[in-house]
Amino acid sequence: MQAPDFWQSNKRVALAALLSPLGWFYGLVTKTRLATTTAWASPVPVICIGNLVTGGTGKTPLALDLAKRLQAKGRNVHFLSRGYGGQDKGPLRVEPEKHGFARVGDEPLLLAAQAPTWVSRERRAGCIAAAKAGADIIIMDDGFQNPYIKKDLSIIVIDGCYGFGNQKLIPAGPLREKIADGLARAQAVVIIGEDRTGSIDLVSSYGHSPISAYLVPGPVPGDIEGKPVVAFTGIGRPIKFFETITGLGCIVQKKIPFADHHPYSKADINHLRNTAKKENALLLSTAKDAMRLPITFLREVTIVPINLEWDNEESIKTLLDKIDHV
Repeated sequence: MQAPDFWQSNKRVALAALLSPLGWFYGLVTKTRLATTTAWASPVPVICIGNLVTGGTGKTPLALDLAKRLQAKGRNVHFLSRGYGGQDKGPLRVEPEKHGFARVGDEPLLLAAQAPTWVSRERRAGCIAAAKAGADIIIMDDGFQNPYIKKDLSIIVIDGCYGFGNQKLIPAGPLREKIADGLARAQAVVIIGEDRTGSIDLVSSYGHSPISAYLVPGPVPGDIEGKPVVAFTGIGRPIKFFETITGLGCIVQKKIPFADHHPYSKADINHLRNTAKKENALLLSTAKDAMRLPITFLREVTIVPINLEWDNEESIKTLLDKIDHV
């Protein structure tokens, strides 16, 4: 699903106010669960990359970037994912050539291209399986509010354009828990993209020194500069992709957003094909969407690789120093 517009508004919206008591109850349940559960310690260190809001913030690009840097330092990194959108409960080691997104989810397929990846609804079983397979460090994509696994290092990711939305708890807003509670458990905060919501000041007021990073498009196959394109994506914050491709020099004729993890139907594909034909344009999408597109249609789509670029390389070295000590 896509987040409702009123979740982002800082104005007092009647619906948000009406739902606030439910948000208070949701927050209480989350806080109680975290406070009363004894976390299990994995046989190898666990780095958790999470967020405080529902929806996409850039966790997966950060996970991929950190894994690449840790691998360069000789670490045997394995990813652990719940496999959102997939049917398999695991623990299952993802094999991209064998497993489709309907079985393991789209993000695990993306992660598996970088390092061994495990899907497991029960995170403890996933940690055990990864450790037995030789992992000496596990990067858990999401799961910050999961109380059952002890995290050796927790990194909160914030979308600079979205921040914490209206700062209300689900369903009145996008927060999974209170900002103060979440930041108190985190050891590092990464803000991705331009800070348009005052997140740096807010996070700093809780004693954190946030690290800044940006999503940048990688080399695009083929020459699209000056050419008309139809951009489509089904990620948590579609606007992030649409803003990212503005620097590619192409002419964006249409922007078509879908819900996060959207399974593309034949009707969707026909609509995209017809729109591109009508606009005499190329189709553009993300690597995450590519995991959910049939091969026959994927040949018609230009996939834009997205990389993480750090505002200050010293900041990522500081973060890696923290990881080296877990």
